[in-house]
Amino acid sequence: MQHINPLLCSNESTDKFITIGEIMLRLTPPNYEKIRMASSFEASYGGSEANIALALANLGIDSTFFSVVPDNSLGKSAVRMLRSNDVHCTPVILSTPEQTPTHRLGSYYLETGYGIRASKVIYDRKNSAMAEFDFKTVDLDGLLEGFTWLHLSGITPALSQSCRDLTLDCLKIAKEKGITVSFDGNFRSKLWTWEEARDFCTECLPYVDVLLGIEPYHLWKDEEDHSKGDVKDGIPLQPSYEQQDEIFNVFATRYPNIKCIARHVRYAHSGSENSLKAFLWYENHTFESRQFTFNILDRVGGGDAFASGLIYAMMHGYKPMDMANFAVASSAIKHTIRGDANITDDAKSIQNLMNMNYDIRR
Repeated sequence: MQHINPLLCSNESTDKFITIGEIMLRLTPPNYEKIRMASSFEASYGGSEANIALALANLGIDSTFFSVVPDNSLGKSAVRMLRSNDVHCTPVILSTPEQTPTHRLGSYYLETGYGIRASKVIYDRKNSAMAEFDFKTVDLDGLLEGFTWLHLSGITPALSQSCRDLTLDCLKIAKEKGITVSFDGNFRSKLWTWEEARDFCTECLPYVDVLLGIEPYHLWKDEEDHSKGDVKDGIPLQPSYEQQDEIFNVFATRYPNIKCIARHVRYAHSGSENSLKAFLWYENHTFESRQFTFNILDRVGGGDAFASGLIYAMMHGYKPMDMANFAVASSAIKHTIRGDANITDDAKSIQNLMNMNYDIRR
C-alpha cells in the first residue's frame, strides 16, 4: 500500500471553489426509530452540494455555496449553519413569495437503518424555492467570476426545468472561463426517471473535467451490455478492475475533455456495516484504492464525502493512488459522523486513516 506523507503535500490551495444546489431541512427520528413509530424528529440541514461545500470549507478550502432559500426562519437557519462552518453564502438568494409562490424550503425524512433493516428516505421537496426560482434573473457570468472550481450534480437538474437550464448555463460559462468543473452524476429515482437523468447528464458531459459518483452508471447510453454478474442498467455495481477499466476508457475516449473519472464501490454486509473502495481513472490509467470496512452511524452524505475528498486531493496535487485512497477514506469517516456533511478537523485525520493497516471497526 502506498502511504501518503503529509509533509510532501501543500496544506494551502489557491483554488476558489463554488457549488450550486439545494439545501434542505432533514428530519430524523431519534435512536433508529421507524418514522411510523416516531413522536419526535431531530432537525438538521443538508443536500449534496451543500455537504461538499461544508466538507471542503472544514478542510480549509475557500468554499462558496449558491442556492435559493425562502426568506423566513427556516431558510435563514440553513444559511446560518453553512456560515458557521466557514462556507461563504453571499450569493445565496432569500426569495420572497412573489419570486417563489410556494415559498418553502425543501425537506426530507430519514429513517436510519440498523442491522438487517436498511435506511429509508422520504422526500418533501416538490415546488421548493430552489425549484421554482427563475434563474434567468441571475447574472451567472458574474456569479462565477473569480472562481477556479465549479461543482454541480445530477440532483439539482432533477428539481425543475429552470434548474436544468441553470445547470447547463453554468457549465457553458465555466467552460468559457476556464474553470475546472466536477460533476457528480447522482441519480435520484424519486425525482426523475432513469431515461430523463441519462439524457440530460449526457448533455453535460462535454463540459466536465472531473466525473464523479456514477455508481449505477446512469450516464451510460450504449445498448451493448458490457457487464457481468450483479448489474443495474447494464453496468456492474461491483465491477472487477478489468470491467471498471474498460468502462472508464470508453468514457474517456468518447469525452476527451474529461481528465479524471472516479467512483466508489459499496459492499453492504448489513444496514450497520459496509465496506468501501474506489476506482479512479487519471492520466490514462485506472487505479484501485484500498478497501475500508466500518460500522455505520450515519450513511447519508457518504458519496458527497468521497467527492469532496477527491476534489481536495486534486487541488493539493496528490498522486493518483493517494487521491483514490484519500477520497474513500473521507467517505469512510463520514459514516461515523452524524448529519449530512463530513465535518472533519483537518486533512491529517483523513490521511491518518488512509495509512492505517486495519479496518476502523476495531
